[in-house]
Amino acid sequence: MRRVVLYKNGVGYFEHLGRVRGSQDVHVDFTSAQLNDVLKSLTVLDLSGGKITGVDYNSEAPLARRLATLRLALGENPSMADFLGALRGARLEVRGGSGTAVTGKLLSVEQKSRVKDNGTTEWTEISLVSDSGEVRTAEVTPSTSVRIAEKDLQVEVGRYLGLIASSRDQDLRRMTISTAGTGERNLYVSYISEVPIWKTTYRIVLPSKAEKRPLLQGWAIVDNTIGEDWNDVEVSLVAGAPHSFIQQLSQPYYGRRPVVPLPESVQLTPQTHAAALEPSAHLMAGGVPGGVMGGVLGGVAGGVGMGSGSARGLMAPMVAPGPPTAPMPEEEAVEEAREESEPVAEGNALGDLFEYKLKEHVTIRKNQSALVPILQTDIAAERVSLWSELLGVARPLRALWVNNASSLTLDGGSFSVLDSNTFAGEGLVEAIKPGERRLLSYATDLGLLVDTKQDSGRERVTRVRIYRGTLTTTSEEREKKTYIVRNEDTTPRTLVIEHPARPEWKLAEDGPKPEEKASGLYRFRLSVEPKKTERLVVNEAKPLYTQYAVNGVTDDQIELFLRQKSINSDIAKALRGIVAQKNVVADFDEKIRAQQKLIDQIFGDQGRLRENMKALKGSAEEKTLLQRYTKQLDEEETELDTLRKGK
Repeated sequence: MRRVVLYKNGVGYFEHLGRVRGSQDVHVDFTSAQLNDVLKSLTVLDLSGGKITGVDYNSEAPLARRLATLRLALGENPSMADFLGALRGARLEVRGGSGTAVTGKLLSVEQKSRVKDNGTTEWTEISLVSDSGEVRTAEVTPSTSVRIAEKDLQVEVGRYLGLIASSRDQDLRRMTISTAGTGERNLYVSYISEVPIWKTTYRIVLPSKAEKRPLLQGWAIVDNTIGEDWNDVEVSLVAGAPHSFIQQLSQPYYGRRPVVPLPESVQLTPQTHAAALEPSAHLMAGGVPGGVMGGVLGGVAGGVGMGSGSARGLMAPMVAPGPPTAPMPEEEAVEEAREESEPVAEGNALGDLFEYKLKEHVTIRKNQSALVPILQTDIAAERVSLWSELLGVARPLRALWVNNASSLTLDGGSFSVLDSNTFAGEGLVEAIKPGERRLLSYATDLGLLVDTKQDSGRERVTRVRIYRGTLTTTSEEREKKTYIVRNEDTTPRTLVIEHPARPEWKLAEDGPKPEEKASGLYRFRLSVEPKKTERLVVNEAKPLYTQYAVNGVTDDQIELFLRQKSINSDIAKALRGIVAQKNVVADFDEKIRAQQKLIDQIFGDQGRLRENMKALKGSAEEKTLLQRYTKQLDEEETELDTLRKGK
């Protein structure tokens, strides 16, 4: 083993480098779970001109598939009744507690029950057919013995028990790498394998003196469970979330073939605190908030030195097992020792990932774990209190507002806070990228109390717009939320209040500005002096839109708008002009409809007269009638001409 790279997705990358001679075979042992990942990622190279002639490994079918090859229809966990049921048709010798033996071929196995006053009694009863054709029954009790009288069936039962026993054997899969060449050569092998996820834990040390800067220590917990010692190995720990998955490549895979029935004539009977999205303007410009305890994240530095090729000292207990034999060192000496620790790891960006590469090689025995220091640096951290209504309590949390102004990525994990060399609390942190600012809460602030008061209401129309025949009125629904904060402590507090950021609601322009905006919330800063009460008032508004078709507005609606003060007198005058013009148009439409009706009547009457004129034969009376019809048609034509001109 030469190099180990551990990832946060539960896999590790391993490199081996060794010497081979001639056409030598190299054996590497894995478990089945490890072999699945190895088959996806194995790389084998002969670095000295030789060839890799093959890679093979022992393959085993799943236990259920191997049991299916037996003549006994038994699963992996059969009961006594299941076992006897699989022996139907076999010749058995059954001997009861009295010593009487019954011999014959097994016909059936039945579960019997009997209800008595004291409960239900159940037992197993088997039926045998003797050589003379007699059917005998026997009750299977703890004193009953059943012997299989057929030799070949005894062998089959032995094979079944052998397969069941093999499933308890150690899961060992040996991979053999075959090489071809002459002389001694270097062989390189790399692969990924499933391993425990390496874990990160931090120590944030708050100084006792104001001029000193907080200290951040990072440690990694590494577990070696692959079944092989890591001797003088180069170790890298990669933070990030690369994708990985499990695929059962090491087991034989059987396709599901379709079942085609036989023709009917011959058929036989046989389914996881949010990061900021928008920082405040002065932070975007590069400013540092007031009260920051100094410094920015620097380069990676270490806490515990490590000798080359050894991990001695990494597993030393943090607390002595008994009472101290010497006085505790002074606080100044402890802080000085922390500050003078030497670097043990280098930080490197790997695209979206981040690598902590240990400068010294490490030795970790198989099935052992180690606590490895990976980070030590000064940080910029402001002490604040944090309150959110979602917490459901009146007491805020003590927190640190940490600014990662370095090029390093801080991996997610747990952290402990030490204040004046005393434990002050602990919490969890997600991964923090370079340039991110994050709140880390670790305790309850017993010095502050927070209460809220909320007012809401709907305001009058603030805007009216008429465009393309549509009248749109805009009003506002406004809410005012007051945060009341009382500081009962003797020291001042800086409180960060998380206020919900709701869709469509906007903060008032003349109100307080949030320090930053995170996912679904604003963060406001409020300073509270000792024994004082402060208030933070947040005003928000949501626009409400109502639309009307202008051609549908009536005088009654205009009067309603005026009473509601939705419109002024000028807009009302314009709308009344529109209504008046609409009434004029309606009058014209009515006249047109009346004239058209009269025209239709004249056309109908003319048609009737022409039909009557065709029926006249030329007598004196008919000629007189014809003259009258002609005169009437002439008069109607004159009237039609007048109506057309009127239109």
